[in-house]
Amino acid sequence: MAKLKTFTMNFGPQHPAAHGVLRLVLELDGEIVVRADPHVGLLHRGTEKLMEYKSYLQGLPYLDRLDYVSMMAYEHVYSVSLENLLTLPVSDSDKAVRVVFLELTRLLNHLMAVTTHALDVGALTPFLWAFEEREKLMEFYERVSGARMHAAYIRPGGIATKPDTQLLNDIETFVESFPLRINEIEEMLTNNRIWRQRLVDVGVVSLSSARSWGFSGPMLRGSSWAWDLRVSQPYERYSDLEFSIPVGANGDCFDRYLVRVEEMRQSCYLIKQSLGLIDLSLSYPSWANDQLQMENLIHHFKFYTAGYDITPGHLVYTSAEAPKGEFGVGLVTGGLKPYRCRLRAPGFVHLAALDAMTVDHMIADVVTVIGTQDIVFGEIDR
Repeated sequence: MAKLKTFTMNFGPQHPAAHGVLRLVLELDGEIVVRADPHVGLLHRGTEKLMEYKSYLQGLPYLDRLDYVSMMAYEHVYSVSLENLLTLPVSDSDKAVRVVFLELTRLLNHLMAVTTHALDVGALTPFLWAFEEREKLMEFYERVSGARMHAAYIRPGGIATKPDTQLLNDIETFVESFPLRINEIEEMLTNNRIWRQRLVDVGVVSLSSARSWGFSGPMLRGSSWAWDLRVSQPYERYSDLEFSIPVGANGDCFDRYLVRVEEMRQSCYLIKQSLGLIDLSLSYPSWANDQLQMENLIHHFKFYTAGYDITPGHLVYTSAEAPKGEFGVGLVTGGLKPYRCRLRAPGFVHLAALDAMTVDHMIADVVTVIGTQDIVFGEIDR
């Protein structure tokens, strides 16, 4: 009598829907997934160990390379961790500027997440619309920092440079018109029969499972829990701002899509409020205008070559609501360099649940689940 047996198949790392360099070993019974085994490490660069051999300030650009879709959100957490260690003050105006660019970063991330997910499932047009808008956002990055992606703009103690009035006006114009583009994307997708058939009741994660897996961000809020670090442990100016936390009901891929779409609308609302809190009249100290120019030049040179000297043995963990979820930076001080650096990447936690989310689904649903997790391998293979 013939015996039925499962077979294995590689999904990625070359597959375009693998979102980077994910190698997924699927055990299949026909087209039904029996087991999904993620193999990570193909992009591994040893970021945490590299940061332990650099001064604190020299470690900042590594954060831009982790989630290369949400650059400033990650450098922000690192900067705040150093501010907590050194008790560095940050002006209220600089905090408002940070909120503006953190929410612009959330727009960057969710535009990529939603429309590449649609591309994976088979819808091309929203992807083209979104990248037209992302180009405008990348221009805002470039105008304020000089770089489209690796900005190194949010620094310990504040920001690298003040934005000019024209840039802030252009950002305001953008967030006034951007919700119309969100509406266009929703008109294409939300009530689309094919889109709903591919997402509804696929990759369902109950609230208890989401909590036990350590989910955060849209992955957790899609399972009906309104948990957001901007509210539960406010930072920057978020406690002064009004916004709502969108949540799902069923914990499926469709709910997580709706959560990300609504978060983009809330980000526009937050940016509009924050723009009114920025005071460009504040002057920044400059060693060049000081009477003791040579001494300050020496101090400037010493600071950017040696950096902060923090008493060894202190431990700090700082986290914030990055677009993909809770991103955390743990540092153990060691003088001029961190003795230990540990990064808590939300995508790594979510990827661990891929097997549970895809079992008993079909191969095509694996693509949908990977898309809904919004995976970027820079932070996973750190």
